[in-house]
Amino acid sequence: MNKQRRPIWTKSFINISLTNFIVFVAFYTLLTTLPIYVIQELDGTEAQAGLVVTSMLIAAIIIRPFSGSILDKLGKGKGLIWSVAAFTVTMLLYMGVDSFITLMITRFIHGLSFGVLTTATSAIAADVVPEERRGEGLGYFAMSMNIAMVIGPFLGLTLLQFLSFHFLFIILSFIMIVGFICSFFVNAPEHVQNTLSKVKHKLSIHDLVEVKAFPIAMISSLVGIAYASILSYISVYAGEIGLSHVASYFFVVFALVMILSRPSLGQLFDLKGPKYVIIPCLIIFSLGLFVLSNATSAWMFLLAAAIIGLGSGSLLPSFQTMCIQAAERNRSGHATATFFIFWDIGIAFGAYILGTIVTLFNFQILYMICAAFVILILGLFILHQRLTRKLASR
Repeated sequence: MNKQRRPIWTKSFINISLTNFIVFVAFYTLLTTLPIYVIQELDGTEAQAGLVVTSMLIAAIIIRPFSGSILDKLGKGKGLIWSVAAFTVTMLLYMGVDSFITLMITRFIHGLSFGVLTTATSAIAADVVPEERRGEGLGYFAMSMNIAMVIGPFLGLTLLQFLSFHFLFIILSFIMIVGFICSFFVNAPEHVQNTLSKVKHKLSIHDLVEVKAFPIAMISSLVGIAYASILSYISVYAGEIGLSHVASYFFVVFALVMILSRPSLGQLFDLKGPKYVIIPCLIIFSLGLFVLSNATSAWMFLLAAAIIGLGSGSLLPSFQTMCIQAAERNRSGHATATFFIFWDIGIAFGAYILGTIVTLFNFQILYMICAAFVILILGLFILHQRLTRKLASR
């Protein structure tokens, strides 16, 4: 009666997860330390420090519409190796930075390879996991990024207590070489291209993005706006409410709860469907933001971290899986690129608009607004599910 389930943890899946993990360790290490580098080493302003953080994301957004086509032309395996190589080489360029302008140029170049690379890793991960266990598999894969979100900042800030920025860049370059080696052990399935695709044709929107993934990708971008309140402002908020001493533990608690809950939520996604994961997770995420807005002590602050980790930790892989499921199997690269375009736009736009809200009001109001906003997203997702069911029944 029980058909043997195909394994998730194959050699290719382990190595694509390791590659993704290493890339995001480097990404989050730089995300945390470069603002300090701008202010302390380049005598820059806080505004310039913010620009350095966002410039890489802007480059990634620009390249993502083309990344699906790039992977189609090169093949996902070769595309992965070349993009990891470009990301690694760019890491070496940081050692030659001597001004804010050269740092901005380096960040932009880094963002281009990052956009293609992260599309490749996610698309390959979706291809190498068994289709019937895709929700569970992509949940495990997404943990590589979430764990890196804890390790990267911790590594960067710890090393800077003992080493210079120059040595930090050298260490990150060596770490990326390990990631480059891991990419060679990934056996990426290459889907057979339709023979009509070899005929020359005018560039269309389908060459850049997956239109079928638009509805759920747009909903995920709204979640990205709320999620930006955690990524961009949690350490500043902790300082404002006198909890700087526990700020570094926020993402540790967040990641721990996410790691413990992700396997069961991934299996639930595959067995019952997306609404059984996404609806309760949105409610829990909103509750966590509300608790955070009222945090006045360390235990409340870390309780909010745990609730937010449980609620938001499975949203990204769940939405990504839905985008991939909406497309044909040979369009997984385009569907993944489409998902990340909207997700990145949500994070980038959210960081800007939420910063304006903080300026006008305060952090407590910001997190209350975000909690209410997530409930609105919940209503939008339920509406999307109902419309999808109606269209499917016709």
